[in-house]
Amino acid sequence: MSELSLLIRGADVIDGSGGPAVRADVGVQDGRIAFVDPRGRAEHARETLDADGLVVCPGFVDPHTHYDAQLVWDASASPSNLHGVTTIIGGNCGFTIAPIGDRDGDYIRRMMAVVEGMPLEALEKGLDWSWRSFSDWLGRFDGRTAVNAGFLVGHCALRRTVMGERAVGSQASPQEVEQMKTLLRGAIAAGGLGLSTTRSFTHSDGDGQPVPSRFASEEELLELCRVAGEHEGTALEFITDGCLRGFEDAEMDLMARMSLTANRPLNWNVFTIDSKEKARYANQLLASERAAERGARVVALTMPTLVGMTMSFHTYSPIHQLPGWKAILALPMPARMAELRKPEVRAKMLAGARSPEAGVFARVADFANFKIGQTFSDANRGLSGRFVKDVAKERGQADFDVLLDVVLADELRTVLWPDPPDGDAESWQMRKAAWESPHCLLGGSDAGAHLDRMCGAPYTTDFIADCLRGKRLWPVEKAIQALSDAPARLFGLKGRGRVAAGMHADLVVFDPKTIGSAEIHERSDLPGGTSRLYAESTGVVRVFVAGEAIVRDGKATDALPGQVIRSGRDTETVALAKR
Repeated sequence: MSELSLLIRGADVIDGSGGPAVRADVGVQDGRIAFVDPRGRAEHARETLDADGLVVCPGFVDPHTHYDAQLVWDASASPSNLHGVTTIIGGNCGFTIAPIGDRDGDYIRRMMAVVEGMPLEALEKGLDWSWRSFSDWLGRFDGRTAVNAGFLVGHCALRRTVMGERAVGSQASPQEVEQMKTLLRGAIAAGGLGLSTTRSFTHSDGDGQPVPSRFASEEELLELCRVAGEHEGTALEFITDGCLRGFEDAEMDLMARMSLTANRPLNWNVFTIDSKEKARYANQLLASERAAERGARVVALTMPTLVGMTMSFHTYSPIHQLPGWKAILALPMPARMAELRKPEVRAKMLAGARSPEAGVFARVADFANFKIGQTFSDANRGLSGRFVKDVAKERGQADFDVLLDVVLADELRTVLWPDPPDGDAESWQMRKAAWESPHCLLGGSDAGAHLDRMCGAPYTTDFIADCLRGKRLWPVEKAIQALSDAPARLFGLKGRGRVAAGMHADLVVFDPKTIGSAEIHERSDLPGGTSRLYAESTGVVRVFVAGEAIVRDGKATDALPGQVIRSGRDTETVALAKR
């Protein structure tokens, strides 16, 4: 054997199979794992890491990100890289920035700014928007990323490229559907991982109109699924109203038909679990069970951690979806503030938030349990870190009135952190049951999106820390399998997800005593000086991609060993149950 590039000595190897840890040496050569030897090896290597007391596991695969734009200006895909993620899947929810027509850049930028919370200034200044085809855009990442990156093809981009302004508000003609199919074939031939689409009521464009894919007929959608199924190693991703509210029978039927038409797995995002909503929990699992009975595969993505999310009266956030709120919060700032000062407007807003029509968004209307984050005015000095209910008690006022008084004093810029309503023991037991279901996959971070109000990237290290030192609901071996091998298998990633001879040397080395996530904080490092929420990791000693360190002792390196994950070449078809 020629000289190893890397030798990791004496590690507790958790290989991603779900089996127990084994103390072993791990050798790496030419970007692949050369051996995993419990007996140890006296091999010479260019780099040797003493891993006594440390764990070595497969690099994590994040199945639901929106790094499509950020990866252009941030080759590291931060902060996911710091949390052990070595492969990302982007192009989700029907939203990609390719293909694109000559006059569509402004529309796509404004749509992405609204639906995925990417600062418009960052999109304008961080990208040159000179590509047109999916192939041209995807080719920009070859040799230029720290992590491995694969991308689905977004239905909205296909529709806009073919139909222009008619993509919003119009049905596609048979000729236009054929043009979309041709575009999709070309995108997948270039390496696209399949099709993503949305029919969700929450997805509106920069003009406040439903995004293009929401106007597609079922026939159009199924024709595109059929194209995805023509190619090796593809998948489907889908968002619909029922992902939030619980599925109607027609939605369950459509998801099964999409999977069957493509002969590919379909995943949806995101399965939130709350003991107060047992009927929705059962309903959403039922969609997968019904699909399986028909020979289809429908997989729910669910997060194993509670991801904090900021609320804002200044920029778009989930409170905009509360009944009667959107029209008020869409007003220009002076008019918006004037409305929020009126008692009758406050009363109507509160009634809307408490109405049955609020549905799942009632989760974000527990105003008493909003924690006040960053403030900006002298009037709010000393309120950071306090709950609205405690300030209201001191002032002898109603919780909602105090909340609005606080944000008005800051000209609506106050950062608000709702206390998660679903952190009770029963909800966690329901989550554990879902993790063990063959119809669920851990993931749904949305990393790269909603940058000013959430940071989902730390879910990997947070979950492992919880399994080791927190609630300990799951063995760490099963947690690691769920974060690495399980998503790799769903997307048919060749040679990834395990620590075994011949596999790609995508590895995480961590200290089980300290692995976790640091506090989430704001960081102004996006193009144009715009800001995002960010969190470093703790206890992550190394992250390797193809045997090269992309993270050393919690800090990113300059190495760019990542590979563009292309369908067929780097993925294999995941077969459905025989029909």
